[in-house]
Formats: sequence, structure tokens, C-alpha cells
Amino acid sequence: MKNGKILVGITHGDINGVGYEVILKLFSEPMMLELCIPIIYGSPKVATYHRKAMELTTNFVTIQKADEAVEGKLNLVDCLEEEVKIDFGQPSAESGKAALAALERAMVDYRERLFDVLVTAPINKATIQGDGFHFPGHTEYIQERVGEGREALMILMNDVLRVALVTTHLPIRDVAQAITKEAVMQKIRIFHEALRKDFNVSNPRIAVLALNPHAGDGGLLGTEEKDIIRPALLEMEKDGVFCFGPYAADGFFGNRTYEHFDGVLAMYHDQGLAPFKALSMADGVNYTAGLPIVRTSPDHGTAYDIAGQGKADESSFRQAVYAALDVYRNRARYEEAYAHPLRKQYHERRDDSDKLKLNAPEE
Repeated sequence: MKNGKILVGITHGDINGVGYEVILKLFSEPMMLELCIPIIYGSPKVATYHRKAMELTTNFVTIQKADEAVEGKLNLVDCLEEEVKIDFGQPSAESGKAALAALERAMVDYRERLFDVLVTAPINKATIQGDGFHFPGHTEYIQERVGEGREALMILMNDVLRVALVTTHLPIRDVAQAITKEAVMQKIRIFHEALRKDFNVSNPRIAVLALNPHAGDGGLLGTEEKDIIRPALLEMEKDGVFCFGPYAADGFFGNRTYEHFDGVLAMYHDQGLAPFKALSMADGVNYTAGLPIVRTSPDHGTAYDIAGQGKADESSFRQAVYAALDVYRNRARYEEAYAHPLRKQYHERRDDSDKLKLNAPEE
């Protein structure tokens, strides 16, 4: 933090998409500069091109390194050494290379603790592939770069719904094989911890979706529910985790059953994200839980069809910034609250005096 304000690193994403548009629109609002200190990882020339093309008036200052960030300004770290061609709405190798350059610089600066949280603008997962990036998306890349050996969990969220995934960017033909008891239990553990530490939910209630239609229909449509998912839930219940299911996904969302839970764990990408985006496209946020870094992104892609036209809605990007700030503060409060826990107290069963005992201090 700097002068009590959270430093927000922002990668510019695909330069032929709407990343710069939503960034510049959002930080044209003076209130946003009062909430945090934003640091864009990108290119001043590219930012200026976007600003002129859409007749935006947002000002920014160019800095050489994140530790030079100026409070009350939109700061921009130049990550591109060469000129790049901007072609709105068109995927290109150049735009993928520019997106990766910003990401790599942000990862270096995060390891040096030069900013507090990361918000990523959308990338094109195909054009960014190459030397230094062989991942299905942001989540896996960030986990490998700064995860410190921890496993990430993708959570799509807004004020009323949080959906996490057991499998993320995986072809449908590979999903069933990836659904194991251990995988389900691990994702529940990460989800439970994130709900407690990152979202300040003291006793989270997690709903778990079935893999097959009608939750397997008693084994007629698949046995993963009774052989894998239900046993995983029973094991987690023994550890004191409140998890329920497996629920058939169609009825679960159709009946708004999700309103009774703090989080929903889906088995695969479209099972959870299709209903979430149908309900929450304007204000949805993608959050990467389970890692040391706090990372969020807007719940939309590059939006090539409207890039460069000034039509992009910055609402989801605003919520991504808000969510990153909230999670950062919640983690700090949690760590402070549990930094020096009191020793456990108990009554000796064989002691009739009812005197309260203190356990021996740990060695």
C-alpha cells in the first residue's frame, strides 16, 4: 500500500479488444482514483491510440517502474519495446505478444511486491500462445508464475452468486476422467478457505453440482455421483465443511436454489458459467482463489465485435477492481484476527472441581 491506498496492477490484455476502452472509461471517474492507485502494464502509444479513436479524455502518466506510481493519477508502465499495429476487432500474433509482455512484466513486479492486487483485461487465448505461454488461460499461467506451489480455483461471482469450478479450460471429452474424489475434495477445501478468508463468511455453505443429467438418475445416466462426488462430500463433512449435493444443475439454477448457499461448485466450465453469465453478465467478476496473489478480471472477453466503437460497458471491470480491493482488505482482517489465537480451554473430565484448565503451550 502507498499512503493507505491499495496499489492495483492492471494488465492491458489484447490491444485489439476492449481492454483499454474499459480501463480508460473506468478511471475517467475521479472517485476511482480516490479508492486506489492504479498501475497499467501496457503501452502509452497504444493507450493514446485507443483514447483518440474513441474520443475519450482520460489522462495518464507514464512511469518506468511501479514503485514510481503517483497517487491520484492513472499510472502506466511501458512494457512494449517495439511499435505494434492496432487492428480493432482482429486477432493477431502482435496483439498476443503485446498481451504477454504486459503479463510477464506484472508477474516480475508482483514478485518484488511493487503492487498489491492484479486486475487483468481480457486476452485472446489463441494468439497469446507461444514462448513463455503454453496455458489454457490466465488462471493457469498465474498459478505457475506466482502460485508458490498452491492450486488455483476459478470463481465467477457477483453480489448474489459465487460459482467455482472443479475443471476449468478442459475439453468436454476429458471432463469425466478429471472428476475424481480427490479433485472434488481439493476444490471444496480451497473454496471453503476462500469463502472464509477472502469473503468473510464464517461458516460457508457450499452446494456441489452433479456431473450427469438428473444427478445420474440413480445410476442410469452415470455413476460419478454415487461413486465419486457423494463420497467426497461425506469426507469433507467429517472435516467440518458444510457441503451439500450433488444437485442436478438444471433444476438447481432454474429453481434459484443457489440463493440458499454461499457458493456453488460446478464440475466443468459451461455447467457453471453458462447460467452464471445468463444471470450476471453485466457485473460478473472472475476471481482466482487459492493463490497468494489477489487476481480478478471482468467476466467478458475481448469483445472484438464492438472493439474501437466506444460501446463497451466498463461495469464488469469496475466490479473486478472493487472485488480485488475487498478481498485484499478481507485477507488483511482475517490474518490480523487469527495472528495470535488464544490457547484452547477445556474441562478435565476426571476433575470434579469444574475448574477451567488451559492446555499446555505448544513446544
